[in-house]
Amino acid sequence: MELTLTRPDDWHLHLRDGGLLEAVLPHSANQFGRAIVMPNLKPPVTTTAAAVAYRETIVKALPSRCNFEPLMTLYLTDSTKPDEIKLARESGIVFAVKLYPAGATTNSQGGVTDLFGKCMPVLEKMIEHNMPLLVHGEVTDPEADVFDREKLFIDEILRPLIQKLPRLKVVMEHITTLDAVRFIESCSEGLVAATVTPQHLLLNRNALFQGGLQPHNYCLPVLKREIHRQAIVTAVTSGSSQFFLGTDSAPHEKKRKESPCGCAGIYSAPVALSLYAKVFEQAGALDKLEAFTSFNGPDFYGLPRNTTTIILHKTPWKVPESYDFSSGSIIPMFAGQTLEWLPSHLL
Repeated sequence: MELTLTRPDDWHLHLRDGGLLEAVLPHSANQFGRAIVMPNLKPPVTTTAAAVAYRETIVKALPSRCNFEPLMTLYLTDSTKPDEIKLARESGIVFAVKLYPAGATTNSQGGVTDLFGKCMPVLEKMIEHNMPLLVHGEVTDPEADVFDREKLFIDEILRPLIQKLPRLKVVMEHITTLDAVRFIESCSEGLVAATVTPQHLLLNRNALFQGGLQPHNYCLPVLKREIHRQAIVTAVTSGSSQFFLGTDSAPHEKKRKESPCGCAGIYSAPVALSLYAKVFEQAGALDKLEAFTSFNGPDFYGLPRNTTTIILHKTPWKVPESYDFSSGSIIPMFAGQTLEWLPSHLL
């Protein structure tokens, strides 16, 4: 048995830089046609000029004869100027602006501290230029329970933002809760959407603790209860166009994950398509997989769908235990486990 899909895109990807970029880029470039590349480097990509430079670095690191297009983003700060949005749109290489609440996740220290007080002129300029806002949807109040931070963000920030700026295009990234599903479904199709990761479709918070603390299953937003996982599976396999593929593949060196203060992030790029196929097959919805992986994202962004294809073969294969690079190794999601759908580029 095999599945032929229009070539998918990854609408939420971390590629890092330096040796790590060179190590992980082929895993995405060999299967995805395009990817929205996150801007949370050190220093973050806050200007169009920096995005152009980062894109050039990515393109130079691509494997030969690889047709992969990085779609760049800007990192929103309290001091971002509206004119930067005009420059970004005119560049032809920047496709969105990313909102990180300051301190919410990896390299987010320079993120937004006062969205409504300091960023409204920028958001209004984004509406003018049809530039989507990509949202890491968690509050950062240290008193807020870590498992409630997505729901609180929806209630305190995202819903008021949509009410204030109903024409702003918003993607709620890597949703993790029933609350997020209900919110997305309550919003206007074509204006508000969500990306969904493999880990939030397949794992609940038990995966953090079974057999001891599991640092390679730690990500932000953190895994939630089983009821939330089931709600997300139901949403993405329903055929709704408001949900699309975004791996949030986030590589970190093994030593930085297995440390006294381990990094948040799951490296899913090598296994993502296999895992999405697994979810849709288990739900009896393989006929809905192509829209989720290949149609809903470009339709939302107003970009053409890819014209090439990729084949998934129903062939068991074992995920490598690790991927080595110049400075260490990276542990992929489901390391050492056997998966049932094999992308054609791995044959």
